Amino acid sequence: MRLPDGTPLLRLYAERRQRHLEQLDPAAAQAQELRQLIAQARRTRFGHDHHFEKINNVLDYQKRVPLRRYEDFLAEYWRLPFPVLTDVTWPGRIPFFALSSGTTTGATKTIPVSRAMVRANRRAALEVLVWHLASRPHGRPLAGKTLILGGSTALTRLATGVYSGDLSGIAAKTIPFWARPYTLPGTEIALLADWDEKLERIARTAIHEPIRVLSGTPSWLILLFERILALKGDKGPAFPELELLIHGGVAFAPYADRFADYLCATGAATREVYAASEGFIAVADRGPGEGLRLLPDNGIFFEFVPVEELSSPRPTRHWLGNLETGIPYAVVLSSNAGIWSDVIGDTVRFVDRHPPRLLVTGRLSYMMSAFGEHLTGEEIEQAVLEAAQKLEMQIIDFSMGAEFPSGPGAKGRHIYIIECGRPPPAPETRQALAGRFSVHIDDTLMERNADYREHRRNDIQLDVPRVILVDPGTFADWLRGRGRLGGQNKVPRVINDQALFADLKRHVLCSK
Repeated sequence: MRLPDGTPLLRLYAERRQRHLEQLDPAAAQAQELRQLIAQARRTRFGHDHHFEKINNVLDYQKRVPLRRYEDFLAEYWRLPFPVLTDVTWPGRIPFFALSSGTTTGATKTIPVSRAMVRANRRAALEVLVWHLASRPHGRPLAGKTLILGGSTALTRLATGVYSGDLSGIAAKTIPFWARPYTLPGTEIALLADWDEKLERIARTAIHEPIRVLSGTPSWLILLFERILALKGDKGPAFPELELLIHGGVAFAPYADRFADYLCATGAATREVYAASEGFIAVADRGPGEGLRLLPDNGIFFEFVPVEELSSPRPTRHWLGNLETGIPYAVVLSSNAGIWSDVIGDTVRFVDRHPPRLLVTGRLSYMMSAFGEHLTGEEIEQAVLEAAQKLEMQIIDFSMGAEFPSGPGAKGRHIYIIECGRPPPAPETRQALAGRFSVHIDDTLMERNADYREHRRNDIQLDVPRVILVDPGTFADWLRGRGRLGGQNKVPRVINDQALFADLKRHVLCSK
């Protein structure tokens, strides 16, 4: 039975929201957002410690509130009263904690999520549909169902009224009653922790549903498309009524060709979002690659610190009132969940100021300088993607790490493990293709990064990189073995943890 089409009501909201955004001064909106956050948190322990009652503007705030990281908040404010945080960094009791594992590296974080943040995330989700209707006025995204491919929605009770779990689980628990019939998967499937079983059951259910909107991380969405097509025997598109695919979490470029094949039959649009566990940051308001539009009036105050200054005693703290385009920035958030000038670990670069649009360029941890070469995640990713395009190869995922000299006279080098698309190259041509891939990556990085070029000069300090091409499914198998398959878990682009990279190499060698 078809549900009523909710698009007409959505269209009214979208038109009103677009008119508001046309008149909005982003910098003024951010200044107002900061004033509201400070007023709300003035009587918290954090507000007392930082004299919120004396803060009147952005400059006052930056003088009184230093930059912090998650570990600082944990040590100074959250660890002792956890899991009951009442009036600590945000007024009232924090009801949820999002478990943020991100990539396979690093310890799991428990990020506070207030009810105000839940509401802000809901508004941001609507913002995606606002811009979809702006580009496709006759679209009908609510004429069917929305399938969200996330982690398990099971939450762990930590204390009375306090729960922890995947961010998608928090969203599922707090979804408005009117939206539940429009959303998949259902509760029974969504609660499953076993990713393989969950994917299978979602695929078998989705075949019979009018899916209009699909959302998830690209690497896991590809597995869903492949499973549905296998069940259908490649008869027709996986989602015949699909009109919008929402993606985020990792760069879309490595997967773009695959999705172009999947979506060509329905002409579905793709729209990128930048949603961190700490808050919903930006939404694509234009086409792919044109930047994501920052949300200036949705419960978050943004600061941006030049990456090269982050380790200095007094780094420059920009905001929407004085940021510049083209500068690699570390993202800093203050939010309505009680984080204040938190360096969340992401890096961005702005392409526009009015309105503010940015490109997500990576993670602070996604830098490779094992030998002093200072490669950024953005440079590494672009080199791999351009090499794949030159060789007319589809790739699914990749990771890179360092191999250190094994003895006197030996040189270090980078190793790239690259998962090929289907069909993978034949065994007899794979080694030669990997060699050509290596040359393209090496040439690109020498052209664009002076430090890398100097280390590679005459092969004295740093040897030519090694590329290992692996079959489809290799990274999924590795993540499965580490208990990190599906949900918000992602393949790390750059692995600086030698033990973790050694584990990946062992898996690759054993799977050959």
